[in-house]
Formats: sequence, C-alpha cells, structure tokens
Amino acid sequence: MALKCDLQYGSGEFGFKLTRVGVRGVHKPVVVKREGINGALNNALNCSIDIFVDLPASQKGSHMSRNVEVLNEVVGESVKEPITGLEDMAADICRKLLVRHEYALTADVLITAEYFRAGKTPLGKPTFESYELMAGGHIERDGALLKKIGVEVIGMTACPCGQQTVTEMLGYDTELPVMTHNQRNVCSVVLEVPEDVSVEADDLIDLVEASFSSPTFELLKRPDEGQVIINAHRNTKFVEDVVRSVLDNLVERFKGLPDEVYVDVMSESEESIHKHNAFAEREATMGELRAEIE
Repeated sequence: MALKCDLQYGSGEFGFKLTRVGVRGVHKPVVVKREGINGALNNALNCSIDIFVDLPASQKGSHMSRNVEVLNEVVGESVKEPITGLEDMAADICRKLLVRHEYALTADVLITAEYFRAGKTPLGKPTFESYELMAGGHIERDGALLKKIGVEVIGMTACPCGQQTVTEMLGYDTELPVMTHNQRNVCSVVLEVPEDVSVEADDLIDLVEASFSSPTFELLKRPDEGQVIINAHRNTKFVEDVVRSVLDNLVERFKGLPDEVYVDVMSESEESIHKHNAFAEREATMGELRAEIE
C-alpha cells in the first residue's frame, strides 16, 4: 500500500536549519589497492563510516536510508574494483550524496580504519604494527570538493625536564643516557587537500614516528626492549616537541603541496608520574608553516 506522504518532506519545526544530519558508525569492509615492493597489493580494511548532509529549515527530516544506499553501492564497487584510497572513496560518496539529497547544499563523510603494516624493531626483527587511518570528504553544491587524509600513531616520549633534574640531583657526568619518566604518546596528523592532490598515509606514519622519542612495538624481546629504552632516553621530547617535529617533517617532506592545504597536528602524552595528560596542537596552512620556517 502506497504511503499518503513522505514525512521527511514535511515542514521543520522551529525554523532552524541543521548543519549535519545522517548516520554514524556504519561498519563496512573496503578493499584498497596499494603499490607494494613486489607490485600491487589489495588490503581489506574494516572501516567505520559517518555520512552527513545539511538539512534546510523548511524540511522536517533527512532521508537517512539514502546515505546507507550510497555507501553500499560504493563499497560494492570497491570489491569489484579496489579503490585507490579511503579519501577517494569519501569524495565519491560526497558527490553521490548531493545527487540523492536534492535539498542538501553540503555533504560530509568521515572514515576511520585500523591499518597494519610490516616493519622492523631497532635490532632488525620483523614486526607487524597497527595504526589508525583517518579519511574524509567535504563538498558544497556548485563548489569545490576537499579530501582529508590522516593517521593516528602511538609512540613514546621521555621527559627532558625529568632527565635534567635527575642529572643535577645525582651529579651524573657520563655520555650514557640518564633515567627519566616516560609517556605513551598518541599523535595524529590530518591534511585537508584539493581533490586532485594525493598524500600517502605511509609517509605520514613515517614522519610521525620520526617525531617521537622512539616508536613503540607490539612485541619486543629483551635486547630490543633495552634498545628502545636507550633510544628514547637519548632523544627526550616534550609533547610540544612532538608537534613541532611533525610540522617540520611535513614541510620538509611535502614541498610540492599547495600553500592552501590545511594541517592539524595533535599530540597527547599519557603521563606516568601525573594523574593528568599533556597535550599540544597546531592548526595551520602549509603556506603559514613555510612562512614561519623562512
């Protein structure tokens, strides 16, 4: 039996437009094609996806099932023909959302996924480490489409202030690294780029790990464990140092990125001797960062 009316197209109450309406936490498997050392590799990623459009004041509700329909189409296509990146999939979804939601002026997509890649411990043992990928898209009707690509990486920092205090208290005079307290550091970097610009997530992971006192590893035998500790205490960092190091590495690594590319770097150190955490963040464009270095 046909419905008498589509309730979503009814009049909205109170006359307020809404910035984002949609669905959050939709889990889908997505196949991504990546270039490996021995050729193309297909990675199946378990993704959590948020999909939104804006809602005009004149309309009661959004057709949320259309969001999931678009997502199912794009995910189905990725199984047949793997996508080049999560941010490219987000851009594709954004475009299709504006087609399905004829009343919407903007569309936003956010995607997170757990990502694994092979690596080596400080003493050269093979390892397999996990990271979080962050991707997204934003489009305005009759406007430009922007993509987001980012990573979240876990490492460690050793406190330079604590090390100086211990040195002064105990009177150490040695080239060996002095003890200090440590933190687990969670650092994220997100770039917002034009649609025709691509950034490799592995490159972002590398420059973040290079900004810690030391990377961390899922499995360490005792010699490797000791080497991680030594490396970290030879390279003490404040939480502020981590952010500034990431920014410096970004400017150095991505010389070809347009000046208007937006950058957001966040670092949080989970303290070991305090009950609170330490936090630092910088938001800027690549052009602003380049100007500051110059």
